[in-house]
Amino acid sequence: MAVWLSEQWAERRLAENSQRPNDHRTPWQRDRARILHSAAFRRLQAKTQIMSVGQNDFYRTRLTHSLEAAQIGTALVAQLRVQQTDEQLSRLISDDSLMEALCLAHDLGHPPYGHGGEKALNACMLHYGGFEGNGQTLRIVGKLEPYTASGGMNLSRRTLLGLLKYPIVQPSLQHDRALAVKPVKAIYQADADLLDWILAPLSAADKALFQQTESLTKAPYLKSLHKSLDASVMELADDIAYGVHDLEDAVVTGTVTRQHWQHLVEPQSDQLGGKMAAELGLIADKLFMNEHHIRKDAIGALVNQLITSVELCISLPEATDPLIRYNARLPQAQQQLLNLLKSFVYEAVICAPDVQRAEFKGQRIVRDLFEAFTAEAERLLPANTKHRWQQAQDEQAKARVICDYVSGMTDEYALRMHQQLFSS
Repeated sequence: MAVWLSEQWAERRLAENSQRPNDHRTPWQRDRARILHSAAFRRLQAKTQIMSVGQNDFYRTRLTHSLEAAQIGTALVAQLRVQQTDEQLSRLISDDSLMEALCLAHDLGHPPYGHGGEKALNACMLHYGGFEGNGQTLRIVGKLEPYTASGGMNLSRRTLLGLLKYPIVQPSLQHDRALAVKPVKAIYQADADLLDWILAPLSAADKALFQQTESLTKAPYLKSLHKSLDASVMELADDIAYGVHDLEDAVVTGTVTRQHWQHLVEPQSDQLGGKMAAELGLIADKLFMNEHHIRKDAIGALVNQLITSVELCISLPEATDPLIRYNARLPQAQQQLLNLLKSFVYEAVICAPDVQRAEFKGQRIVRDLFEAFTAEAERLLPANTKHRWQQAQDEQAKARVICDYVSGMTDEYALRMHQQLFSS
């Protein structure tokens, strides 16, 4: 660990007195193992990425997406490492185990039925603190996953910092239902103590800089402006996996065609510059060919174009702690390419009627389950969850317990539970 990086970043919230004999792993290797062997991680195999589980046996689930993000994440940190001539900067960049841990865990908080399920749970939790996938991820690893009695997986502080895409606490405002469509991108107020512990090594000045926000057009939404170095790499890996590999799913399953590409992408490709626009045109020719190996080569070319362009930058010049002073980013042209791919996946795939119908159905299932468990908690909740619900101190805490239970369901389990409760 670099001498300029505080050893506090390797600490865990709960003391661990029983070190296993001959265990020579780094803190990050231990974190990765805890995530990989968790029930929350296994559930990702049956949670929707974009297309609903069961529609096809080819496309990605949350699990395969997370595995691919982990591979891309380690490729990004390898690229950053070889670029550095400064030894301290090179040592600052996360090792493979830490980056794999972050990418494997980044979607643990997503509920059944993807972003549709997230919107439904946020609406159900409107007056109880809301629901948001990244906030739920922190809650799972920091409090819920039963690796410890009360501290979740008890991950190291730097790993938890790297999972914070939005290092702020939700504002304490009563939301208008009209504003409940999009979840507030922040940590739940119920988990503010965990956030305070994660940020404890930062000076007061650094913490104030790191938690800067800007107001969005509709209150009570705030947008956090900064993230740590590790989180910036993890988010890039997530975006590349989403923009490129989810595009591959859509092409192979016939959800998008060359005509979609010509209509939505080619008119905007000029903004990339002549050379990159020409390269994208050649890649597109291969992308829509029937030969699988040619298509795979096109996907590999897109991923390589993005990974090899990554660079280290100073994102918070005034900050003294290097973990928040530096970020990873793509140059403008490559970032525009990634934005174009993500926009295409959103418009041509996510907004497709079949996907929207599945999302609508999933939202209804999630909402019905939450309302049923809220109305009849004593009768319907499983024993462990009912015990937590009974121990909750107020209505908001009780609602959060039910939200934790529903959000942890897989698509299949939620559907089966819905059929048990509502089918004739």
